[in-house]
Amino acid sequence: MVVSMLQSFIFPSPPSLFVTAMSVVSLTSLVYTGFSEVRGNHLKYSKFWNVNSPKSGRKQIKLSSTTGMLILYTPAFLAALTSFLLFPPQDFRSLLLHSALAIHFFKRIFEVLFVHRYSGGMVLDSVITISLSYFSSTATVMYAQLLSQGISEPPVDLKYPGILLFLIGTSGNLYHHYLLSKLRGEGDKEYRIPKGGTILYLMGRSYATRRWYLSKFENFPQDVKALIPYLF
Repeated sequence: MVVSMLQSFIFPSPPSLFVTAMSVVSLTSLVYTGFSEVRGNHLKYSKFWNVNSPKSGRKQIKLSSTTGMLILYTPAFLAALTSFLLFPPQDFRSLLLHSALAIHFFKRIFEVLFVHRYSGGMVLDSVITISLSYFSSTATVMYAQLLSQGISEPPVDLKYPGILLFLIGTSGNLYHHYLLSKLRGEGDKEYRIPKGGTILYLMGRSYATRRWYLSKFENFPQDVKALIPYLF
């Protein structure tokens, strides 16, 4: 019954060993990263860039946050942009997918250059890991969409609700990043408890982020909870 319900609005997975393998790799990586975050072994960026630094003596290459973030998002953005030339959208659904990916990563790059005010740094190992994840996920999703050409669409059409949710999510994300940037003046690198909009609620969505704020601020609101305790 559950499978039948899902098939009413979800495309069947295209018959591709590559897509299946990448899906397994992505899921495994997400699970591993999630458990690592719970154990306090964070990817080295943003507020976590120097948390639990290794004591083995191995030198870590540190990048500025601006440089690291640009490396994170640019390959995925270029992949989405190039897809319009290499695999021109054949229908409205594929046009939506290519456009959504390009817009998403363009917004991220725009924020890095003109919105965010960084205080920490990034370790090259983490930059490469995250960048490859974004790039491979973007390429895999577009390839899967290409293989889905000609497959009958599900009975329930969620394109237009999806467009609405994408626009709300993207604009809301940009707005809250703008609010965060206003917490710091020029040259200010201090962390503060975010306020305004729905930030106070949304900042608690990440278990690791909430735990970090609790350790840094004695007056952090105790009623801000993670969406899924110990995970997200």
